Amino acid sequence: MSTSTIKSGALVTLQELNPSSPNFKHGASFRVTGMLQDYNLETAIALIVDAGANLKVDTQHLKLNLRPGSIYQFIGELHIEPTNEAILKARIGRNVDGLDINLYHETLKLLKEFQAGQINVQTS
Repeated sequence: MSTSTIKSGALVTLQELNPSSPNFKHGASFRVTGMLQDYNLETAIALIVDAGANLKVDTQHLKLNLRPGSIYQFIGELHIEPTNEAILKARIGRNVDGLDINLYHETLKLLKEFQAGQINVQTS
């Protein structure tokens, strides 16, 4: 009997998902947040943007009413195309229009600083 493990989605910003980033790994599980800029109903591909970065999100397995201009958060696995383009295959998605995106970014920054400090303490 085999068991499949669903990985938790690591919190990352869209800026951290570029080809030069250590996060840019095929199959890695992430949680991303961004404003919906475009959505193609035929392909179920959404384009989210945040602070000058963008990411395509495959939403074919979600039941969401996507509205351009709204802020969404997705959890899924990153797939790297042969052209080195990333697409997040979303398994979870939600509208987070009430989220203060600036405060969210500040919180992520503080969380990453804390986690880095914890790693340093454990390796000392």
